[in-house]
Amino acid sequence: MDFGPHLILAILEGAVTAAVLALTAMGLSIVFGVMRVVNVAHGEFYMLGAVIAWWVATVVGAHPALGFVAALVIAPLVVGAMAAAADRLILHRIDYDPERTIVATIGLLYIIQQGTLMTFGPDARPVQPPFNSRIALPWPEWTDGAFAWAYPWGFGTTTYKLFIIAAAAAILVALWLLMTRTKAGLIMRATQQDAEMARAFGIPVTRVYALVFGLGAGLAAMGAVLIVPVQQAHYLMGGDPLLLSFIVVIIGGLGSLPGTVIAALLIGMSDGIISVFFSPTLAKIIATLAVAMVLVFRPQGLLGKRS
Repeated sequence: MDFGPHLILAILEGAVTAAVLALTAMGLSIVFGVMRVVNVAHGEFYMLGAVIAWWVATVVGAHPALGFVAALVIAPLVVGAMAAAADRLILHRIDYDPERTIVATIGLLYIIQQGTLMTFGPDARPVQPPFNSRIALPWPEWTDGAFAWAYPWGFGTTTYKLFIIAAAAAILVALWLLMTRTKAGLIMRATQQDAEMARAFGIPVTRVYALVFGLGAGLAAMGAVLIVPVQQAHYLMGGDPLLLSFIVVIIGGLGSLPGTVIAALLIGMSDGIISVFFSPTLAKIIATLAVAMVLVFRPQGLLGKRS
């Protein structure tokens, strides 16, 4: 295959990575923005979403589309409820102290990971996509003194990968509407700006924190449900999403939702392109170097505000 079609395929793969990464990093950004909590267990909530999606699809067992729709509804709700319960049982009891919350979420990470290993097992499990038709993409070629459309072998994508991009975009738009156009979003933004003042006005800050922690975990689970038909579910799959989510949130700006989306596009696209042409390890190295450069020259991130 020529360089041009190869580059287009790499961009498409990067777009899929960016779409899922935007959802996962957005959950981490919302939790930090509202609660000022660094959730080290965020990647394990992502992993739980994939594992529960496999379990739901297996239990439903009918047409793959029915299992996928059920997983897309059930997995984020279950993971969100578990995260909200963890907030009330653990984080609330240590008063959201920054140092202790990091240690607590590290412990939560190992509890979720080892609990999943004991119940789910060490094997990777596939989930069948609801649809997966192959789309051949045309590419212009110079033939007999004129351009003509050709279909190079292997140059194309699948309908499901395009669906991942569209679904992630729709979820992000819905999240933006929730945060900016609803009373719940107003309450979350008020709690983010001044929790003590919000409590003085009668806002149940403790309940808001639990719901925000559950929302962040649910977004990670949604990303996992979308990607698990492409990447199999296994109990160690939370490491890379956690690393990339931290990179995206730092580059975009802690607590900045627009910055998170822009950084997810940059990191996701570069990760996809570099992984295709070189290696995934090099992509992670370059992303880590980008974080170092941002921390040196613009510590608040691309769209973050100075404290």
